[in-house]
Amino acid sequence: MSEQGGSVGRRPNVVLIITDQHRRDHTGFGGNPVVQTPQLDALAARAVDFSEAFVANPICMPNRATMLTGRMPSVHGTRCNGIALDWDAETFVRLLRNAGYRTGLVGKAHFQNMFQQNEEGEGRRTARRRRWPEGWNTLEDQERWRAGRVEMPDDFYGFEHVELAVGHADVVSGEYFHWLRDHDVDPATLLGPAPDRAFAGWWQVWRTRLPEELYPTAFVGERTSEFIRASATSGSPFFVQCSFPDPHHPFTPPGRYYDLYDPADVPLPATFDDDHATSVPHLKAWRSTRGDTPPEIPVMPFSPTEEIYREAAAKEYGAITMIDSAVGSVLDAIDEAGQADNTIVIFTSDHGEMFGDHGLMLKAAMHYRGALRVPLLVADPRRPAARCSSLVGTIDLAQTILDLTAVDRFSGMQGRSLVPLLDDPIAGLVHDAIVVEEDEPFDLAMTGSSLRMRTLITPTSRLSVYRGTERGELFDLDADPDELVNRFDDADAVGLRGELFEVLARELLILDDRDPAPTGLA
Repeated sequence: MSEQGGSVGRRPNVVLIITDQHRRDHTGFGGNPVVQTPQLDALAARAVDFSEAFVANPICMPNRATMLTGRMPSVHGTRCNGIALDWDAETFVRLLRNAGYRTGLVGKAHFQNMFQQNEEGEGRRTARRRRWPEGWNTLEDQERWRAGRVEMPDDFYGFEHVELAVGHADVVSGEYFHWLRDHDVDPATLLGPAPDRAFAGWWQVWRTRLPEELYPTAFVGERTSEFIRASATSGSPFFVQCSFPDPHHPFTPPGRYYDLYDPADVPLPATFDDDHATSVPHLKAWRSTRGDTPPEIPVMPFSPTEEIYREAAAKEYGAITMIDSAVGSVLDAIDEAGQADNTIVIFTSDHGEMFGDHGLMLKAAMHYRGALRVPLLVADPRRPAARCSSLVGTIDLAQTILDLTAVDRFSGMQGRSLVPLLDDPIAGLVHDAIVVEEDEPFDLAMTGSSLRMRTLITPTSRLSVYRGTERGELFDLDADPDELVNRFDDADAVGLRGELFEVLARELLILDDRDPAPTGLA
């Protein structure tokens, strides 16, 4: 391990800042001409900016669990939302804690279900028998938190200090709910939509009743800053995950942030009017119902009108700019604590979202770049700023953080350390290709079975295949960077398709679980 990795002298602190459902190009440093992110832009100016960072899964729980474990969703078991991460799953955070780090989590975790659930296995037998503590998988349940403060265990997936903000926008529970009460506020009077404050075009946009200083973004920034200040005096290195519930929908930025951007100033995406002539059936179907927003299912993809798109984007930009301000307060806390020269700051998101690309909104069963590519900045005071265009994945975060802190990895990790690229951003590739998984309990792809989708991303191509159908997607990114012409059934692309299937098969073999390792010959 190099001196820069932390084996000589003090181990570096690490601050991991995560936003929710945030595309890379909805930042200033990511090329957006409208949204204002001066704090993140300044962070990018002193960071290694990974411009081609992709998720392992474009859905919250699976990819967050991958960040924590460095393992693919099909391996760690949280294949889709609604499956809590195994209570005994090893995490990089626990390894940091065992190595002497003070570990903290402020904001959204989403390693477990946020809503009430049936008992696991109700009405059916499951393949595993778990003997874990009662209530282990309800520690993020919104209603449990609304009923009273939940006593968090000493070890929450490796975190010893936990202050949860459970939910999205201004529909948030967790410790945040009781923080409001500590500020003499009745959450019932301020949280959630009010009929006279909603945007008529889409019920997922409304003007919150919360003032800026009581919004969840403010809570996450304030409490993260306090953790940093307290940890700086502890004599131990610290790791904190600062996790904002925004800019995930609903879009409800408070105060001045609600009207900060004029919808008329938000340009339409270049592919907004994609006719989907060569698309797979479910994408054609969603695009054909432009303006029909799902009435009761807030996560179901749909095709927005120009008005809905611009209004939602303006409000999302407001939420992003508020997050940017909170990030500034966290960076100030690092400086004020005298830790700037020994603190690595990482910024990323759990996944992207379509946001008008190809005339579509939200995510699920849509593996276009907008949904898969996320911002990834690594600002290490021991390393110069740079731009790196090599393929990397959020699966690499866990191993990279362990490498930077000189803590040994655990068996079964599947990510790769990005430290070689931090040292030399043009050194080459740590990945020839990235595999993206998505499993859903619903028939989103119209194949007659629940969704199982696998995507292969290379520097020049994207291949997506679905269980239950011979249909698929193939894009030549060199010739078609906007992914407008699906060449899966193109006779002239048969050779390319075969090559990519071969690479996908190889990568899936590599990503099979190899833990536990054998302990003997027989």
